[in-house]
Amino acid sequence: MDGWTGRILHIDIEQRSTRVEHPDLEVLHTHIGGKGLAGHYLDEHITRAWDDARLPLVFMNGPLVATPSPTSGRLCVMSRSPLTGTVGDGSVGGSLGTQLKRAGFDGLVITGRSEEPCGVEIRDDQINFVDASDFAGIAADAVCERLKEHGAVAAVGPAAEHGVLFANLMVDGSYCAGRNGLGLVFANRGLKYLTVRGTGRVGVHDRDALKQAREDIFRLIAASPVLFGEQGLIHFGTGAIYDLMHSRRMMPTANFRRTYFEHAPALNASAFQRRYEPKRAGCRGCHILCKKVGKDGTHLPEFETMSHFSALLENENLESIARANALCNHLGMDTITAGATLACYAELHNERLSPEHILGLLEDIAYGRGEGQALGQGSYRYAAAHGRPELSMSVKKQELAAYDPRGAYGMALAYATATRGGCHLRAYPISHEILRKPVATDRFSFAGKARMSKIAEDANAVVDSLTACKFVFFASSLEEYAKAYTAVTGIDTSAHDLLRLGERIYYRERIMNARNGFTAEDDDLPERFFTEPGSSGNAIDVPPIKRTEFLQARANYYRVRGLDPHGMPTHDRATALGLAWLDAKAQAL
Repeated sequence: MDGWTGRILHIDIEQRSTRVEHPDLEVLHTHIGGKGLAGHYLDEHITRAWDDARLPLVFMNGPLVATPSPTSGRLCVMSRSPLTGTVGDGSVGGSLGTQLKRAGFDGLVITGRSEEPCGVEIRDDQINFVDASDFAGIAADAVCERLKEHGAVAAVGPAAEHGVLFANLMVDGSYCAGRNGLGLVFANRGLKYLTVRGTGRVGVHDRDALKQAREDIFRLIAASPVLFGEQGLIHFGTGAIYDLMHSRRMMPTANFRRTYFEHAPALNASAFQRRYEPKRAGCRGCHILCKKVGKDGTHLPEFETMSHFSALLENENLESIARANALCNHLGMDTITAGATLACYAELHNERLSPEHILGLLEDIAYGRGEGQALGQGSYRYAAAHGRPELSMSVKKQELAAYDPRGAYGMALAYATATRGGCHLRAYPISHEILRKPVATDRFSFAGKARMSKIAEDANAVVDSLTACKFVFFASSLEEYAKAYTAVTGIDTSAHDLLRLGERIYYRERIMNARNGFTAEDDDLPERFFTEPGSSGNAIDVPPIKRTEFLQARANYYRVRGLDPHGMPTHDRATALGLAWLDAKAQAL
């Protein structure tokens, strides 16, 4: 078998036992790996509560991992989200995916719960359960530093240990399986850390064909202005997008009450470069190296973190933005939800938070101190407890990222319908609405956005199942990666074939959410976006979104996605995709 190892490691933390499963090649190919294969193992358990020890916490890499395929060193982590109750997954970089594959495993499925803090150490076929009591209360990045000689390290910090619903699982100190509270699921199982070191090699069916596919991808990357241009990710990381959001008047400001922050030019990626003089860093097997690490060792924030700890909180202090990012990583919690929850807090209490207050509240959240305990439940639960749920800028209780939907209607639709809540990465319409890739679209129109969103969701499901990086698709496409997939696995597969598999993977997520009661009522945006305008100016008008147009676009999306008018899966579509779902019509037969 090439590409895959054909081995899934199952670990029962409570019993301190392991077993190795050998799935059929058909199972591997149908689900690809990563997100798709993780969904396969989570599916039958998805109605369990997030803190049920029988609910799997799944780690899956893809068939291109640990091969020469470009940007293919990532890993998917999946379970049910404590924050949203939906499918919860995160694509994480670093070295964990590569080390797990080299240890001989396509994935890891964890069940059970340890009564005492536990560490799991994997070295090829040797799996050890270690008393981690000495690591209790230690910051996530500090755990990773102490254990780095063991290979890749995944760890949680105080936020997960104190029940923060948006606690992250941190990998190698600065990479995050974020957004969904997967760190809390990890800690709830009694786990403090996981280390993996592998020494094996992964088979490649046709190395010459892979070399050609690799060269094609490299050529396209080198020609991409978004990736390798003067203002591209290679130079500024994701912070390169900051000025674009400012100039397009779609930068969420003051808890999304405005879309323009006058101090943004002094807080952009260039300002961070001047202040910290960063060098390039990145994931295993990637030459884009979009991460930036300052001369003093400071890991510079990603775009969403830059935006939410500046504009969203009306914070003008550059150093405090970097400190907030470092503190969230140190304590192990999601920066987007943390920033958005503080913005909700600020509006609710009619305060403008000082840099010191921001940093203090972040620590209070992570340690469950005072008001921080309630804030650690996320903005929706916090605002609802104060009788003001409308102040939470979230979808399905997950806070929105740093793109105001009034300035990008495809993003409005994508936020509302995303299977893990207010997520910008499921469809990422910013690609065509702002970056003009693969084609430019009118950002203030819903025309064509339903079909584009569906296709992008399917394509991104493939990317997350290959466990490649989405950034490379600013340059290349599934055409090039289908050739790489074919070369590695030996299974003749076209881009169309992959897209069809992606549709199946994404539709399964809609089915899993439907089993937990999610309907069209949950596929909606906060009312603010339909009643309040953004910040118009410089010949850019940012009106409220017309609800009738949004609802029509959502209905169009349901139609092209193969859902019923209530946003529910249908038996016919599920059957056509080889999935199990009985809708009301099928049950009546």
